[in-house]
Amino acid sequence: MKPDTLPTHVAVIMDGNGRWAKARKLPKIAGHREGVKSAREIVRVCGELGIKYLTLYTFSTENFRRSASEVQALMTLLIATIGREVRSLDENNVRLEVIGRAESLSPSAQRALNSAREKLFDNSGLTLVLALAYGARQEIVDAVNAILKSGATEVDEEALSKHLYTANIPDPDLIIRTSGEMRLSNFLLWQAAYAEIVVTPTLWPDFRREQMMDALSEYAKRERRFGGRKEGE
Repeated sequence: MKPDTLPTHVAVIMDGNGRWAKARKLPKIAGHREGVKSAREIVRVCGELGIKYLTLYTFSTENFRRSASEVQALMTLLIATIGREVRSLDENNVRLEVIGRAESLSPSAQRALNSAREKLFDNSGLTLVLALAYGARQEIVDAVNAILKSGATEVDEEALSKHLYTANIPDPDLIIRTSGEMRLSNFLLWQAAYAEIVVTPTLWPDFRREQMMDALSEYAKRERRFGGRKEGE
């Protein structure tokens, strides 16, 4: 890949863990565990290519509606994964950020995330952004409420952007959705205004280096106009 054809920020809607497990007659958590392997490889690929930001839609606000046992299993997996991966992330100069209503997560998950963020804070390579307890509509509501609390009487695009969870993160250039579903699922709705979207039928646990390179190659072919047109068109 040529550096000038690469996106600065890639965001991924990681979908299909449950279907992957069901197809193999395995419990859902097996799909989530396999999905962790995909996340590990995609982080590695982005770091190697020099991509600056990678956002993974890890746990949505809607995911809290799942059974208590599945939510608990996901939280346990999250804590274990962070503890296991933080050393490797540090060795590879990866910085960690979290967006969403993290206060909704279990106290143990919050402690694990805060500890990892502190350990990786000074790194200067890829910034890995985990969207946890995240919902784009809730993000916009939170931003508007923050603006109102500041005493402002009007809201413009600049003010809203500064109060989003992603205030210090550039908008995504490329959004990848796995499993073939054609929707954003309440993910980065404001930030995705001019993002290129690539949908792949591959289920997330099967999404690895080859599939990531295919998505980046597709992105490289796109002509980004941001609503404009070339002269004469």
